[in-house]
Amino acid sequence: MAYVLALNSGSSSLKFGLYRVRSSETERLIAGEAESIGEGVGDFHVEDNTGRPLLRESSPLPSQEAAIARIAQLLTQMQMPPPQTIGHRIVHGGPKLRQHCVISASVLAELDAAAVFAPLHMPVALSVIRYCDEHFPALPQVACFDTSFHADMPDIASVLPLPYALRSEGIQRYGFHGLSCESIVAQLSDALPDRLVIAHLGNGASVTAVLHGKSIDTSMGMTPTGGIIMGTRSGDLDPGILVYLARQKQLDATMLERLVDQRSGLLGISGVSADLRALREAAPSNAAARLAIDMFCYSAAKQIAAMSAALGGIDLLVFTGGIGENDAAVRAHICQRLSSIGVHLDEARNFCVSDYITESTSSCRVRVLPSREDAQIARHAWALYRRVQPINARAALKKGLT
Repeated sequence: MAYVLALNSGSSSLKFGLYRVRSSETERLIAGEAESIGEGVGDFHVEDNTGRPLLRESSPLPSQEAAIARIAQLLTQMQMPPPQTIGHRIVHGGPKLRQHCVISASVLAELDAAAVFAPLHMPVALSVIRYCDEHFPALPQVACFDTSFHADMPDIASVLPLPYALRSEGIQRYGFHGLSCESIVAQLSDALPDRLVIAHLGNGASVTAVLHGKSIDTSMGMTPTGGIIMGTRSGDLDPGILVYLARQKQLDATMLERLVDQRSGLLGISGVSADLRALREAAPSNAAARLAIDMFCYSAAKQIAAMSAALGGIDLLVFTGGIGENDAAVRAHICQRLSSIGVHLDEARNFCVSDYITESTSSCRVRVLPSREDAQIARHAWALYRRVQPINARAALKKGLT
């Protein structure tokens, strides 16, 4: 048994959970999130293992380091068991880091090099790792990669149609939201169908085809910017658009990056918000907001249908992620377009989020399941901690004898 602190960093947020992990059981003790980091007044909230609120406070959180210090203070105040290892969600490990691993100096160097593949996510994650090393200096840290679940995708899905010289440098389809997909496969357990499609819909969104428990294709590409329309990310674009903008509008790499990662997607289409809830409020009187919602659902439905072609049909479609789990109207909108692949939604079940939300006549079943990325991080960190502990013990013994 071990206690694991799981961390999931965003650009201005830090999710955390303390888990007790055994070989066949992962139990969450507490979880929470620090939000609005670096934005004046931050929001820090914590809940117990049943979801009951334990603490909510508004106070300055000027940096990720301040958030980590607050988490460390919280664990002491609540007399929680001290963590024995820390697991991090890492979006991209580049071409050399495709499997979850203990973080060493050499791994940290590879992560620094991989930051170019996910500049929206990686710098923050790297800063969190370094701050944890300062606040929890004795604890081993583990990197859990979103790309690992997709590491064995077949060449037909992972190879990009570019010259070999570029592909050999690591330019390929990696896929993301892997920890979320792992958690869905784990929750399905014995009920895992042969042909599964996972629609992880949130501010970042992707669709993944899973055959016999293995990823065979996914909508995101070399970076988390590709695939379906997202909150502020464009999703797939004609590459000629970027050439045009560079040549005719003199946009450099930084400007293009900001455009496709921070100013596009739902925000770019609507000019209102990246948040579907705000768009729905605006939609009755705002045609651009309505268009943004329609395009998001259309984009997701097209990718789900494409994954049906990759799998030769779908036995089960799972919605997960913040939007996928909580927005019944979006699920209905998407599923309306999927009758050709056998999806027939039960409206009442969809809005009360019953176990299966399809009619009995539906040949493709649909479920809503929570994304449990942090529990997956805890499991992987525990497994690697078990592996590294005997090595550390032997090294300490050898040092003592000499």
